[in-house]
Amino acid sequence: MLIISPPAISGHCDARFGALREAFTANFSELDEVGAGLCVQIDGMRVVDLWGGHRDAARTQPWTEDTLVNAYSVGKGVVAMLVLALIERGDLALDAPVARTWPEFGANGKHAITLRTLLAHGAGLPAVRKRMPDEALYDWGRLCAALAAQAPYWEPGTAHGYHVNTYGFLAGELVRRATRASVGEALARILTGPAGADFYYGLAPRDHTRVAETATSFPVLREEAQWALAFPPTGDAEHDRMVWHAYFNPTGISGLETVNTAEWRSAVIPSTNGHGTARGVANLYAAFLRGGPPGARWAGDALRREAVSIQADGDDRVTRRASRFGLGFQLAQPSRPIGASPRAFGHFGYGGSLGFADPDAGLAFGYLMNRPGERWNNPRTERLLDALYQCL
Repeated sequence: MLIISPPAISGHCDARFGALREAFTANFSELDEVGAGLCVQIDGMRVVDLWGGHRDAARTQPWTEDTLVNAYSVGKGVVAMLVLALIERGDLALDAPVARTWPEFGANGKHAITLRTLLAHGAGLPAVRKRMPDEALYDWGRLCAALAAQAPYWEPGTAHGYHVNTYGFLAGELVRRATRASVGEALARILTGPAGADFYYGLAPRDHTRVAETATSFPVLREEAQWALAFPPTGDAEHDRMVWHAYFNPTGISGLETVNTAEWRSAVIPSTNGHGTARGVANLYAAFLRGGPPGARWAGDALRREAVSIQADGDDRVTRRASRFGLGFQLAQPSRPIGASPRAFGHFGYGGSLGFADPDAGLAFGYLMNRPGERWNNPRTERLLDALYQCL
């Protein structure tokens, strides 16, 4: 193993969490971390707030306190909080048909799909069926219209499958219709502004200068090669096409080739392109644990309990792994634990970034980095979680 000198680590860490600081530092010297931020709050108090490394693959620009990075699917948990806040306010209803708010959605046998089913990845819409042209990637209306018009891949509510890229458009269009604002605008007004959280959909040009480059450890591959490596054929052509479309229709939707472009950073693609800091993610989960920040109400006790209860569990039709979901949140499961508590909830992002909360420990956690790992369970993330719980 190549051992390199770790970069300077900046920020604050309570003495009690010294082992976590050591683990964060060791990720750079032993596991080839490029740049990262880590934040932990306990009972609303920030006990760890660290950052280090570099914001570019060439390792020439230091990662600073306000460096933003593409969080990939960590943002799905943020979208879930936003939808829950609208449910709490009465702007959306959990068990009402989606078509009540979005009438066009009721086409092709989808009239009875509820918001609950959609949030739990059970709507049967993990992909756009129709092959979309490249320019559709940044055309919100076009993608939402395609999803509204198509038939589900399975009978809604009878199974679940990870809506890897469509989740953000489906939930986001409901946010847009309920608030008459874009997802980014609603997020700022309802969540991130009141919580003081650095997290965005649709970055303003002034913020592009502080975004970290996402460094991949493999060359950009053609879609066919990406598909073959990630999902070997099953022999079921319809299923294989569904999964391929989930990740690569339209081209660039998963952010593998597009993540470092200005167009991607400026767009609103809520499943995949939220940009933020680890501190911002931890702030959001800390506020959610309390039902919202001071002066704001995101979710009362009953809705929070419902949000983190099991809504879908078992074989996932898209990932071909076991998965477990609440209302938009990933829930702890043996194959991919979120911390040490069975009541922990949150969301991983591609390659190992993570935002979550542990109600038993009063804990909120954010870890964002710019070199995604290649494994389902990133060793860097696992090391941080192991060290964190050793400190409690």
